[in-house]
Amino acid sequence: MFKDFNRQNTIPIIITLLGIIFLLLLPNQFPENKYENTERVAAKVLSTDESFIKETGLIKVGEQLCDIEILEGKFKGKTTRGTNRLDGSLEQDKIFQAGDKILVTLDYTGDEIRVATLVDHYRLNYEILLAAIFIVVLVGFAGIVGIKSILSFIFTILAIWKVLIPSFLMGYNPVIVGGITTTILIITIIGLVYGIDKKSLAAIIGSLSGAFVTCFMALFFVSKFKIHGAVMSYSESLLYSGYENLNLTQIFIASIFIASCGAVMDVAVDITSAVAEVIEKKPDITRLEAIKSGVNVGRSIMGTMMTTLLLAYSGGFIGLLMVFMAQGTPIINILNLKYVSSEILHTLIGSFGLVTVAPFTAIASGILLTTKIDECEIVESTAEVIES
Repeated sequence: MFKDFNRQNTIPIIITLLGIIFLLLLPNQFPENKYENTERVAAKVLSTDESFIKETGLIKVGEQLCDIEILEGKFKGKTTRGTNRLDGSLEQDKIFQAGDKILVTLDYTGDEIRVATLVDHYRLNYEILLAAIFIVVLVGFAGIVGIKSILSFIFTILAIWKVLIPSFLMGYNPVIVGGITTTILIITIIGLVYGIDKKSLAAIIGSLSGAFVTCFMALFFVSKFKIHGAVMSYSESLLYSGYENLNLTQIFIASIFIASCGAVMDVAVDITSAVAEVIEKKPDITRLEAIKSGVNVGRSIMGTMMTTLLLAYSGGFIGLLMVFMAQGTPIINILNLKYVSSEILHTLIGSFGLVTVAPFTAIASGILLTTKIDECEIVESTAEVIES
């Protein structure tokens, strides 16, 4: 399973591990709010009382009282009564039942619990279980590639949480920060997949080309669409939390090319792999033929990848689309709503990045991976690709 574990693979893994350690040790600029005499623990619901809940159709307002047993922390084993407040929001409210495991915030004085606030259902155990199953299946199937994927996943999460988000909150230019972060992620992730060789370089060149085309497209068209960054979920809450100086529109622009980064890398890696396989089977292939093969592979990928982006972006708006249909909203109204326009912008600009990454990657792969050097052929192949 680990037969490909050699120096070429070891160096990127070591670099990524060092990057993960660095990010883990990086001080948090926005530490978690910790209040004295407060503890967040898991608890078990013993019984419930819904007599203080007023129900009007689908809406429930009031308080659900629950007798709970503390499962961990300072008050482990003790029982108390907690309050679950309902505000009439189906999206935010939750109803507990006897036997549920929940997350509780305890406010206490000395050895006495003053208030127990029921936060939500406790899901951490199942999240860990699901992640563990996924890791076992991935490593069992993909071997060393699975380990690399896990490392790149962890590195990406830490880069976003410890660098990207804090930089946005501190007021740094979101487009520049997003561009730098995207570049680092592309180089790191593709380096892990291929190791350090010409295939990596070709895939990185293609990915960066597509990502930056997407960035420039987003910079241009967001202003033309006249979409404010407040279209992002919870962005207004962010402004009202003391960050009114943030440029939400630039953050929205950065989110567009960051979101398309994964699909762009996928296409670049697929095309590079295909060209490398063709060259391996036919070492005497010319650069023009290799580039044409890469372009043909890219063409076959485009349809499904663009549809993938469409489904990924629109999947979160199924409820909104159902509302439009149920209310008989005219199509012209739908297409001009800023929420819909922003998703159209996401999808089309992301798809444009996919379209451009294919020829860039094909040209880079053809030039870097073939052995024959012919300057006239490079110019000819590049011109043919552009023309096609």
